[in-house]
Parts: sequence; structure tokens; C-alpha cells
Amino acid sequence: MSYYPGQQSHSQYPPQQQGYPPPMNQGYQQGYGPPGGSPYPPQNAPYGAPSGPPPGQQPPYGQPYGQPPPGQYNQPPPGQYGYPPPGPPPPGQYGGPPPGQGYGAPPPQAGYGGPPAAPSPPSPGYISGQQSHMDMSRAADDLRTAMKGFGTDEKALVRVLGSLGPLEVNGVKATFQARHRRDLEKDVHSETSGHFREGLMAILRGPLDQDCHELHQSIQGLGTKESAMNDVLLARSNADLHAIKQRYHHMYRRTVEADVKGDLSMKTERLFDMIMSARRAEESTPVIPQQIDADVQEIYRATEGRAGADQMQVCSILTARSNGQLRAIAQAYQQRYHRSLQEVIRKEFSGHMEQALCFIVGAAEDPAKHDADLLENAMKGLGTNDKALIRRIVSAPPHGIRFSRAQNLANTRRKVMIHRSPDRLQQCKAAYKHFYKQDLAHRIRGETSGDYEKLMLACIGSPPAFGR
Repeated sequence: MSYYPGQQSHSQYPPQQQGYPPPMNQGYQQGYGPPGGSPYPPQNAPYGAPSGPPPGQQPPYGQPYGQPPPGQYNQPPPGQYGYPPPGPPPPGQYGGPPPGQGYGAPPPQAGYGGPPAAPSPPSPGYISGQQSHMDMSRAADDLRTAMKGFGTDEKALVRVLGSLGPLEVNGVKATFQARHRRDLEKDVHSETSGHFREGLMAILRGPLDQDCHELHQSIQGLGTKESAMNDVLLARSNADLHAIKQRYHHMYRRTVEADVKGDLSMKTERLFDMIMSARRAEESTPVIPQQIDADVQEIYRATEGRAGADQMQVCSILTARSNGQLRAIAQAYQQRYHRSLQEVIRKEFSGHMEQALCFIVGAAEDPAKHDADLLENAMKGLGTNDKALIRRIVSAPPHGIRFSRAQNLANTRRKVMIHRSPDRLQQCKAAYKHFYKQDLAHRIRGETSGDYEKLMLACIGSPPAFGR
């Protein structure tokens, strides 16, 4: 998926950046766990080093199968742990910056212990007006046909909308308006109902508006829906957080900070203040051993090394570091103190603050397992949390599993060619099978039904059984 207007959409999740240690579980073979029985690194391995299967057997998360380039992880440059990535691609190339700062892009930020790091670009769909340049006429016409006249063709809605990434959705909405003089979101809302409608509307809003909608809903009424707030705000890039804050203000004439503060209390409010400041180290910031050591010692002194935890000190560290740095911190803490960082958080914190910090660390340590855990949490127990399931399948934050399948209508005659990026989705599905011993699609079928089930299956790339 392109990050910027004017680039063709191919994959929503770009390959994982270099410059920081790979996730602790580098990858899961489809249907199998990591070789050797343990997904975690040996205790005598240097922190941040690759773990899991030997090089060549499985890829780092988000990269093609094959051995990593020489020096990428095992042979870092002197004085740095991890190999910093090259500078950003030239303007106009895939992943390159636009002529000006995109909607929601933060200003340049000083690196963690070094020179300013190149800011990560906003995720796909987080730039205002961004859309695919593909011809979406056929998709728009199919959607109009599905809802015109008596009755609704739900299969067609699933087939078309369940296959589109955020840039294609923006394109089909614009084309629908231009060709049929109708609002696609209003038509879909009036023609559908229940969880099926909620899923379709989540797709049609696009990731940025859907994030703002979910956040606004989470702080309305009695009590805060903490899981929705966590899904939208935690483990996000600075660029995405800036985009969310700007769009939220545009939609509701209120600031995210004011609404979130009004719904939290005491130390949890201070934690989310740190998160919403959007001042994390960028992912291009090098991971330096001396700085990781200092953070590990500081976290220990603030938790296990004293009577009564200095919770704000821990929060200030974990909310300011990049995913690569957090991954190295977690590995170093495990090696030095023989306890996982998440164990320490669960012991020293409680409530929403505990959940938020474990979310941040888990998303950095093993994104595939984190994605799988979020989906399982929405389905386990008595009754399915359908709002959470829809949010986590359809939405598109970097820690989510939404993927893009671009309909390349311009290059086909009568057959629609689907082009999608399987990387993160396949990692999540394989991690789910490894940890929960069943296929994700099978689990979803057991928790959903009807057109809602078909839509959720379409969004994870499993063909819905329309004949059932």
C-alpha cells in the first residue's frame, strides 16, 4: 500500500524496517511453531539478537523467506546495536516522501542519544484525501447494482468491500459519488443492519476516520471502553497519532487530549498524556547497547529494586522508545534478571495502566503474537466482543492485521485480479495457530454467523462459504 498520493497501491504493510532487533518470535511457519520448541532467545544470546529459527529457515517478521542480508542483525557496525537503515527513498519512489509534509506528519525529532532520526511516514489512509489512482468504476457500479431496487445483494457487498484496502475504499467512494450522485456510506448504512453493517461501515470510514469514531465512542456514555482506547492510541507512530489528533478535532470540534483526560484519572491520565504527546523515538533511531543497559537498570530501580514502584519513571521510558528499542530492552531485562518485562509490569502495576504498558511492550516484542492475542481476547469467554473483533480485523493500525487487496481493474477485461500483501496477515494467522492450536478462520466461523461471518472471513483472506 502506498504511503503517499500519486503512488500505486500494492501492499498495506511495507517490509519491516532495518535498524532495530527483529521481533522475539521472528516468524511462524504456517501451521507450525518455531523449531526447537521455544520461541524465545537463549539466555546467553546478546540482547536484541535474532531468536527463533536459524537464518534461512524462516524470515524476520514482515520480510520474505531467506537469510537476512549480511550485517543486518548479526554483524552490527561498531558502537551500535542494530543496523541503521539507509536514508528515505527519493521523492516519487515507492515509500518515498511527498514534496511536502503529509497530513499528520510530525516535525523532525531528535534521535535517542544521537542525531535527528528520519520520521516515519503516516500509515496508508492517514493522509487526508489520499486514494488509489486505479479505476474503481466497476467496483462502484457493482455496489450500486447490489443495493438498487428491491432487496440487497449482501454477497456482492462482501465481495467488493471485503477486498479493498483504505486507498481503494476512498477511490470507490469518490467514484460512486461521481457516477451515481449518491453517498456510498449512507446507502450501505440504510441497506444493512447489525454487526454486518458495523463491519461494512468500519471499512468505508477508512482507517483514520474509523480510529476517530472508535475513540469517540469509547469515551461516550458511562465508563470508558479501555480496549478501544488502547487499540487506537497505543503502539502507534508519531505520524499516525498526529493525524488522529488533527482529524478528531476536525470531526468533533474537541481535542483528543481533552476528551481522553476527561475520561481517565490520576496516573493513567499522565500515562496517556505521554502517549498523546507523540514524541516516541522514530524507528530509524539506532539501538545502542549502552542506552539499552541504562534503561534496563532504570526500570529495575523503579520497580523490583525498591519498595513501591516509581510508576511514572517506567511510563516515561516505555512511552518514549521505538519498537526496536523496546524489543531490545525487553530482551536485555529477561537476560539480566531472568524475568520478562511484562511479568514485572503485571506485578508492579494494575488496572488500565497495567493493560496499556503490557500492550505497548507486547506489540514491540512479538507483533504477530500480539495481533493473535488481541483477536483471541475478543472471542474468548461467554459471548464475543463483536465491536472489538470488527475493530481488530477491519482497522489498519501497524499493530493490526488489516491488509490490502487492490483490485487492478485497469489491467483486466472481465476478471478482477486481486493483488494483496500477505505478510502480516499470514504471520498473525500462523501465530494464532501456533499459540491457540486452531485456524483463525475456524475460530471466527465459530463466533460469527451469516453475512457478518462472511465479511470477517473475507477480510482475513479466507473465502466465505456462501453456499452454507
